[in-house]
Amino acid sequence: MTNASPPTRRALVVRGGWEGHSPMEITDRFLPLLKEHGFVVDTAESLNVYDDEDALAATDLIVQCWTMGEITPGQSRKLAAAVRAGTGFAGWHGGVIDSFRGNLEYQLLTGGQFLMHPPGFVDHTVHLVPERAGHPVIEGLADFAVHTEQYWVATDPDIDVLATTTFPADGQRDHAVVMPTVWTRTYGAGKVFVSAIGHKTDDFDIPEVLTLTERGLLWASR
Repeated sequence: MTNASPPTRRALVVRGGWEGHSPMEITDRFLPLLKEHGFVVDTAESLNVYDDEDALAATDLIVQCWTMGEITPGQSRKLAAAVRAGTGFAGWHGGVIDSFRGNLEYQLLTGGQFLMHPPGFVDHTVHLVPERAGHPVIEGLADFAVHTEQYWVATDPDIDVLATTTFPADGQRDHAVVMPTVWTRTYGAGKVFVSAIGHKTDDFDIPEVLTLTERGLLWASR
């Protein structure tokens, strides 16, 4: 009698759009992680992959890094249907929440949309939500500092916020504003992970950023 091999998981990395977010370079950083965890990894540099319902249904995790661009109504519908059926969906920064502006079905999937960021890179602190300290994405981590774009986002109330960042009072507002910056959600049978951090490659040199992103990808998988 021989031991059965564990089932193979499949990951699809969809990357492209605006090149300022280094979609190839940054996603390449996570390919070894996925392979080490038993995924067969496919990459796509075209949104046409979202037209293939069978391929999406057979995928356990979609990692997307595609800033701006246009997705067709059919593509967004098929992507959302795959996630509702159990395919995981994950990404970071503009590659996931500054994608396909104006496509409401996609925004309902991610649970948030980038609106603006202060000019340039800003020193700010990522605060982990104490009540969610036991969540596997942030467990054992502590608040940490970053020097990168600070995203102001519009979010769905039905998300599980794991980390926030604070915008100080300034000439536009007379009080500080606490903004979600890392969250998860369920979407039907699927799971979604979003981090607003990751404009530039060296953002992922910060151990906490790398760790929570890696964990988020694995958490979201079917």
